[in-house]
Amino acid sequence: MILWGPPGVGKTTLARLIANTADADFIPISAVLSGIKDIRDAVERAELALQQHGRKTILFVDEVHRFNKGQQDAFLPFVESGLITFIGATTENPSFEVNSALLSRAQVFVLNSLSESELAVLLERARLLVAENIAIADEVREQILAYADGDARRLLNFAEGLFNAAAGAGIIQIDEAFLQTTMAEKLRRFDKGGEAFYDQISALHKSVRGSNPDAALYWFLRMIDGGADPLYLGRRIIRMAIEDIGLADPRAQTMALEACNIYERLGSPEGELALSNAVIYMAVAPKSNAAYNAYNQAKAFVGNDKSRPVPLHLRNAPTKLMKALDYGKEYRYAHHEPEAYAAGEQYFPDELAQQKSPPLFYTPTPRGLEGKISEKLAHLKELDLKALNKKAKK
Repeated sequence: MILWGPPGVGKTTLARLIANTADADFIPISAVLSGIKDIRDAVERAELALQQHGRKTILFVDEVHRFNKGQQDAFLPFVESGLITFIGATTENPSFEVNSALLSRAQVFVLNSLSESELAVLLERARLLVAENIAIADEVREQILAYADGDARRLLNFAEGLFNAAAGAGIIQIDEAFLQTTMAEKLRRFDKGGEAFYDQISALHKSVRGSNPDAALYWFLRMIDGGADPLYLGRRIIRMAIEDIGLADPRAQTMALEACNIYERLGSPEGELALSNAVIYMAVAPKSNAAYNAYNQAKAFVGNDKSRPVPLHLRNAPTKLMKALDYGKEYRYAHHEPEAYAAGEQYFPDELAQQKSPPLFYTPTPRGLEGKISEKLAHLKELDLKALNKKAKK
């Protein structure tokens, strides 16, 4: 099985409980620190336990997503033979981080962050166990639970430090004043990485796309407060400008790039203000994904189409031989034409140009600058039709 969930929800504890219940040997290894040799050692121990004591083995692999494909594949024959029962733990989506061969042989159980009511029970148990004579004020309890953010390990580590500080100071009730003087620095909430991190990125991107500057600013600052790399956020802001604003406001790309440059020069906190300005600008800018869709459609078309030759009139002719072969013949130089546009000229490969409906990838929206682009393309299309009709009459 694979236990998927954020830090501090009890993945390792649950695996140990399963081993205890099944009366099996429990071998824990960490994918961060282990390699193929550790896997082989674990398999040898499992074989020895089965041969000498008739005991089965549960092999627990923490952070299994850190193993590469070859290391993950090393488990397969021993899982299939039944020598070991495999339990993997991961904070990352196993659909992306665990190879399909291993994933197909395991059940995935999703573990959610602990609720505040569950954390409150855990905090009270810890208090009764190590600090029964120390009370916690209600407002302090709320801050501790908020700081834990669903992570039991974080809660217990913080509570241990707080109880020790209170015992050392002879405090019988932990109030807000004591909390702020002793543990205020630790109360800064760091949002978890992994799945939660990418969920917040998604929320930021969708808030910008939805033209909500307040929500976009909230998610941006949540991530900054959570310790996210500001330049990583800057790269995502550039992506928003390209994907969701595009040619409706080309200034958005420039502003996003400038914000990253400013951050690189100034650092935090001044540079963060430049990035936040860019976030607000992206949110209120006119939206268009027409250029993004055009790119994807053209890429898919080219990927599925055959290799077509460049029409002769579009080829350069730097040599006499090329000119003799009609390279560049009858090419119309747009700047010499009325409105600097060669009406009726064909720029697609010949076979595509001769189709009744040549490929159409870019359809501008009526929003922002694209409204003007749409008007221009419509006008150029009229010029093309007039030129083609005139040519047909001849």
